[in-house]
Amino acid sequence: MNVYVKICGITCPEALEAAVQAGADAVGFVFHEASPRNLTPGAAAALAAGVPSGVHKVAVTLHPAQSLVNDVVDALAPDVWQSDAVDLASLVLPADVERWPVYRADAPLPGVLPVRLLFEGARSGAGELADWSGAARIARRAELILGGGLTPENVHAAITTVRPFGVDVSSGVEAARGRKDPRRIMEFVAAAREAAAGVKT
Repeated sequence: MNVYVKICGITCPEALEAAVQAGADAVGFVFHEASPRNLTPGAAAALAAGVPSGVHKVAVTLHPAQSLVNDVVDALAPDVWQSDAVDLASLVLPADVERWPVYRADAPLPGVLPVRLLFEGARSGAGELADWSGAARIARRAELILGGGLTPENVHAAITTVRPFGVDVSSGVEAARGRKDPRRIMEFVAAAREAAAGVKT
């Protein structure tokens, strides 16, 4: 099987370069003041200048004001917007920006799932493992991107257990809170690719 890999919470050129060189499919830029990975729209745009064609730029938010959304869209021109499902229901976004609603292990799911979604633990970027058994059931019904507590050490088990469309990592590839470790980014992507290659479809 193939697996889509996103490295979230990019804050420096070294982390971005590692993600791109490792072959990540997407990089996430966080716009949330409470996060140690928070960026201004301008800072994200400057970093994103190094994102090659074919690697998705993902704007990651939590309960954002529409004014922030507008600023990020203007500065970054993201390919994807990732936010809690309740947020996306009310945000105004350009038609060409893909939407990834975030659902959490401690909250009910809608009766009809979106085509693609992100599933993680109760708090984003906190290293909390998601419910893998629940995620596996959802992955049979939708293109599930699994987040929450993933690391280079456990992503192989996560992929073989859940069989997700994709995986998303942030704190699991950090040297310190909010500061990515390029070596761990490379290890994570390699481990994810190795695991996916061994899963029979």
